[in-house]
Amino acid sequence: MKNVLVTGAGGFIGSHLAERLVELGFNVTGFIRYNSRNNWGWIEKSKYLKEIKIITGDVRDYDSVKNAMKGVDAVFHLAALIGIPYSYVSPLAYIKTNVEGTYNILQAALELGIERVIHTSTSEVYGTAQFIPISENHPINPQSPYAASKAAADFLALSYYSSFELPVIVLRPFNTYGPRQSARAVIPTIITQILAGNREIKLGNINSTRDFNYVADIVDAFIQISKCDNAIGEVINAGSGVEISIEELVRTIASLIGVEVKIIQEEERKRPEKSEVMRLICDNLQIKSLINWAPKYDLISGLKITIEWIKENLAIYKYELYNI
Repeated sequence: MKNVLVTGAGGFIGSHLAERLVELGFNVTGFIRYNSRNNWGWIEKSKYLKEIKIITGDVRDYDSVKNAMKGVDAVFHLAALIGIPYSYVSPLAYIKTNVEGTYNILQAALELGIERVIHTSTSEVYGTAQFIPISENHPINPQSPYAASKAAADFLALSYYSSFELPVIVLRPFNTYGPRQSARAVIPTIITQILAGNREIKLGNINSTRDFNYVADIVDAFIQISKCDNAIGEVINAGSGVEISIEELVRTIASLIGVEVKIIQEEERKRPEKSEVMRLICDNLQIKSLINWAPKYDLISGLKITIEWIKENLAIYKYELYNI
């Protein structure tokens, strides 16, 4: 699988994945949403810009998807709408991008004879943990329109394996963080507010727990699992198996920066009560058994790198606004 396509290559995880694939010697094409400014997202600033072939289009548009996939051996499908709060505002946008967009990838892959499709899921499809750690056998219980759209896309991908023998792998990362992540995510939200000089940090629910994973580890999981024949037709969790509450996360980040902060919970930042996912912690035994994958970065080391990167790029964040 020498020639690969990364959808969502201009985004947070997608840009890191595209760069790492270049470093490993792959011929990389990045599929990035068309815009009249010809802006390629994070790839614009990549040191590998000249090594990555850019194709613009829209994952919702079958023609542009199929054209982008011609001549590639494998597709890493990361293009998606990912902000949970905005999925309450426009559920249909998530259906069109995450479900119909995934259909376009799968159908084009089937018609073009693509050797491997690695589809990106999310731990949010599990909803609040019914048992811990959460294995791949945990019930699917999406509690937001975003999670529901991703669950639908996952099942659609698996149906293409069962129905048409399309070589699909569903990778299900738990919460990912690191450089380039937008302020719609909790870790950049906390860091940017503190670095901007705020000592009262505005957040939503601080009692929920998450399994946070540094982006380089998740990228490594994508690449390794793509080469594993035994993963075809399977759902594979990728996570550390360590949980931390949002409240404790704030204290940890504040301590690393060397300040004391007070947490202010704002109602507008909270999910609807029945939509709040209270606990996520990964059972990663399957991915360890398949590819011997385990995170190389613990939370402290990953946070240190992330804090330094955000410190150097604080001007790009609108930290005074709530980013849905």
